[in-house]
Order: sequence, then C-alpha cells, then structure tokens
Amino acid sequence: METPATPPQHSTQLRVRYCEIDGQGRVHNSQYLNYFERGRVEMLRSFGISYKEIEKTGLMLVVKTMHVEFHSPAEFDEELELITSLNHCYGARIDHGYKIIRPHHSELASSIGPIVVTGASSIACVDRTGKVRRLPKEMQLFRGGFDS
Repeated sequence: METPATPPQHSTQLRVRYCEIDGQGRVHNSQYLNYFERGRVEMLRSFGISYKEIEKTGLMLVVKTMHVEFHSPAEFDEELELITSLNHCYGARIDHGYKIIRPHHSELASSIGPIVVTGASSIACVDRTGKVRRLPKEMQLFRGGFDS
C-alpha cells in the first residue's frame, strides 16, 4: 500500500466529566492518557478493526512510550475535540499523534487558547507472554511514516 502524504486522522468528541477533574476543577493530567486511548480505539474502529477481536487472537497493543505536552487547562463539562493521527503502522509498531482542542465558539478558546494538550505515543504489538509480534495483516495499514 502506498503511503499517503499526510497521516490519516480521526476525530473524537469529548465532554469533561466530573470524575476526571482534580481539586482545582481542571482535568487531572492522568486523564489525558485515557483520552488518548479512547482516540486510538475509535480510530481503529473507524478502519473497521476491533481491538476486542485482536485480543481474542492472543495479541495485545501495549504502550511503549507516551509524550504529553500541556498547553492550557480544561475544565468540568467542557466540550473538546480529540484529533488522533496515525503516523506509522508497520511491523510491530504503531505511532500516533494527538491534539485536544476547544471548539472555536468556546469562551476559553478565545481567552486561554484553543489547544489544550498535544501528545504522541508508540504502541507495540505483543503476545500474551509479552513477546513482540508483527501487527495483524489487517493492521499493516501504512508502510513507513508520513511527512508532517
């Protein structure tokens, strides 16, 4: 399969729940990893791939590295958009990029900025013993990476 010039992206709408905020009324930093996972799963689903079905074959997708950069705080009940990019998906590795943004009409977008968080992850495919395995054929989506 030929690699497109730009990475495929998937958008997931989020609303900050009360259980996700800290004592300061802002999204706790650990919650962004949960949001990123949600984005990865939804992106796979949009490609017609079920993570649950992958696990039934004895393979698991585990986080190898995670990078998060915080730009501005998000608050309870805020509507956000998570954009997940597929930057590499070949061999035994998947690399994603993430951006959580506020809608343009948001009051906070104009006062503190539209970007909440950006991030990147590297995901490895392993079997139940933890041994690295090639991604299933249906996930060998893009050879190499993307120019971005």
